[in-house]
Amino acid sequence: MTDPYQGRRWVIILIIIFIGIIFSVRLFYIQVVGDKWVERAKNITHSEKVIKPSRGLIYDRNGKLLVTASPVYDIWLTPREIGEIDTLELCNVLALSREEFDKKLKKARAYASYKSSLFLEGLSSEDYGRMVTKLNHYSGFETKVNTQRGYPHDVAAHILGYIRKISSKQMEQDKSDKGEHYYLMDDYIGITGLEKVYEKELRGERGTLGYLKDRLGNKKTEVATEYAKEGRDLYSTIDLDLQLFGEQLMNNKKGCIVAIEPSSGEILAMVSAPSYSPKGMVGRNFSKNWSEMNRNDTLKPLINRGVYNSHYRPGSIFKLVQALVAMQDGVINENTGFACNKSFIGCHNHEHPSNIRIAIKHSCNPYFYQVYKKLILRGESKSIFTDSRIGLTKWRESVQSFGLGVKLETDLPGVKPGRIPDTSFYDKIYGKRRWAFSTIYSNSIGEGEIGVSPLQMANLAAILANKGFYYTPHLVKKIGADGDKKEIFKQKHYTVVDSSYFTPVREAMEQVVLNGTARRAQIDSISVCGKTGTVENKTFNDHSVFIAFAPKDNPKIAIAVYVEYGTWGGTWAAPIASVMIEKYLKHELSERGKKKAKRILDAVILNKHSDFTN
Repeated sequence: MTDPYQGRRWVIILIIIFIGIIFSVRLFYIQVVGDKWVERAKNITHSEKVIKPSRGLIYDRNGKLLVTASPVYDIWLTPREIGEIDTLELCNVLALSREEFDKKLKKARAYASYKSSLFLEGLSSEDYGRMVTKLNHYSGFETKVNTQRGYPHDVAAHILGYIRKISSKQMEQDKSDKGEHYYLMDDYIGITGLEKVYEKELRGERGTLGYLKDRLGNKKTEVATEYAKEGRDLYSTIDLDLQLFGEQLMNNKKGCIVAIEPSSGEILAMVSAPSYSPKGMVGRNFSKNWSEMNRNDTLKPLINRGVYNSHYRPGSIFKLVQALVAMQDGVINENTGFACNKSFIGCHNHEHPSNIRIAIKHSCNPYFYQVYKKLILRGESKSIFTDSRIGLTKWRESVQSFGLGVKLETDLPGVKPGRIPDTSFYDKIYGKRRWAFSTIYSNSIGEGEIGVSPLQMANLAAILANKGFYYTPHLVKKIGADGDKKEIFKQKHYTVVDSSYFTPVREAMEQVVLNGTARRAQIDSISVCGKTGTVENKTFNDHSVFIAFAPKDNPKIAIAVYVEYGTWGGTWAAPIASVMIEKYLKHELSERGKKKAKRILDAVILNKHSDFTN
């Protein structure tokens, strides 16, 4: 007899087989093909912790430590765990006002009441030590140890720069930067100075610690560790002793000192005054200190005048460049003389400038008026307007070969190119065919529309020391103990002027110090070659400027000094350069040098009421 349920039985069997196949395929996809559930399982049982690398240290050229990594303490809060508290007492423990405490607590609750967030950051060991015992009596708080920059010598703030926690804008930039995605929200990043320029070298590479956790989230077993790689140390070109001395000399003054080793382009010192303490740019008081300095509109301590101020006029120092370019172009030679005709431009009384040496020694304005006129009006067109355009273009190209009017690609942010004016510059001011040499003759003595930075002036001194070439000035000697400097800092840059033309100019610079306007720059047993500049300032006292190199043979240091409102170049800038040179070459000052240094240290030159006469 036929089973009436036989067909139904096969239907049920086929349904069961079909369901089994579906489950098998799905299971295969989940376990082998898809990664969604693998990741979910991993998140349930496996977790990773980021290991932050130690940031690289910064040393001076002699291996003395300039920047360290010091421990600091961050206080984190989980708002829902804080419970009932005596708010006033807790504010006293944390050294916060009630308003500050309420603001921070509101921010923490807005983030998440059940998650911990940063409540107080960057406590020093001393500050944390004072509060830790009492803080332990409150629930909801935890401490995390972090590292912050330390400054053993409290020096070179503008050079070293500072770091801060990364901003949202910087995070977005990091994400769009070739997909790097390096930073996390609590990371520190270089904001200014070497900290910014060498951020990638200093920051290191983060690591990870992998571990298993149970279903309650408790850590059970470490399963994998990728160790962090600490940041690379920077060995700067700065001479710590010279930098410290320069900062002391510029106390109570506005201006800048830049000293360079001519044979390498390495910056030995860069002093911007007024300055600030790098120690004030770390820890919990950073925002307060930064705001106070940023509001200081008159002194502007945050500005690095060495590179940022590129509209200082060079004054009479520029006559050295005029002389060299003019001899190279053949419009004069070293024995060319001009009358000191004060009807052209003002000057002081001195011996007849019968050659280039005497003209430089006495800084004769009418002489260089005539030199510049020959450079601009070359007789290549009957029209003085067209001839001036041709002359200015050729003159500008030659001047730019000295690193003026161009951006020196040094390893500091904020570098400015200065200004060597071109035809389009004057066209905008006066209109085409409406200006000529008679309009722009003040450029002849380094006034007018020429703008330079102290870094460019120190580099000019290095060019004179090297008889026609320079290495781009830079601040890092090597990256890592076994590393090297960047390749761009090893390349020589030549001016358009033949080395032979530098001899009479250098000899004249020696006479400027021995018998001319820079007698206060003399150093016993050291031949100093220099040139003073007195830069016109229409509001009140002129600026005191001086460049020099020494010794004359085989120079070891080139230097530029700007003292704002310091009047004559020989009054303040020259003696400052003198004691800086002596300090570097001899390591100690002579009795004569000590007297100069005391006079400089005692001087206050900040405004028009300062005493400039001593």
